Amino acid sequence: MTTEMSRYADFESLREQAVALRREGLSRRQIRDRLQIHNNDLLNRLVNGEPPPDWTKRPNAKDDLRARARELRLQGMTYDQIQVELGCSKSSISLWVRDLPKVDRRTPAEQGREAALKRWAHEGPLREAARNAAIREAREAVGTLSDRELFLAGVALYWAEGSKSKPYRRDETVAFINSDPGVIGVYLAWLDLLQIPRERLRFRVMIHESADVSGAEQYWADLVGTSRSQLQRTTLKKHNPKTVRKNTGSDYRGCLIIRVSAGCDLYRRIEGSWYGIVGATTPTD
Repeated sequence: MTTEMSRYADFESLREQAVALRREGLSRRQIRDRLQIHNNDLLNRLVNGEPPPDWTKRPNAKDDLRARARELRLQGMTYDQIQVELGCSKSSISLWVRDLPKVDRRTPAEQGREAALKRWAHEGPLREAARNAAIREAREAVGTLSDRELFLAGVALYWAEGSKSKPYRRDETVAFINSDPGVIGVYLAWLDLLQIPRERLRFRVMIHESADVSGAEQYWADLVGTSRSQLQRTTLKKHNPKTVRKNTGSDYRGCLIIRVSAGCDLYRRIEGSWYGIVGATTPTD
């Protein structure tokens, strides 16, 4: 036991000396001669973990190539481009630059698109929240409508979306078409305000033939409070193969046409009221 401890103490003493000499800048051979150690395994253990001094490093003919390869890599070049530039193997290039960031192989346009997508992923929810807040604020600001306000809104709505008589084709019928259920709801509320009986209303669906026709008919019938059997025959629109339709999917239900029977007097009232709105907003002499 005493002999082993003595050996351990001797080793630690030699290691302290060897490390000190190494840090002074001595080579392994100089340390070996200074400490009179002729066992290479023991010498290796004594200086283990201590880097050799710079002056002992042999000059490498590829040091300049390595430095240039790293410079080119940082400029964004690929292995193939560096190989063409320096004339060395890609395996060497890989070893020299493996700790550097990978090169982005995408085109500037592709990089721009990805940056825009990342920016939108961050900004999109913020914009959507701001949009919803603005819409909610505007909706609450409307409050309740007076009969006059609803009447004027309905006249403007009809004149924008309803059928109109022309000087060259006198047809004073009241027919309204739209695909927005909210618009249809406002229009029906307007007709109720004008005391137009529901018995005078005729409903007809217009939709592409490739859509869910029966589902659309049921949807509109439920919306206006009638049955599918009370709807007039649906108008089917043929699809033009040269065009790309965007109004597809489960949310597509075509349009609903609402016609008021015996609507000549109502049409004249609408037209006159519209001209009254125009006159009230147009400066006159």
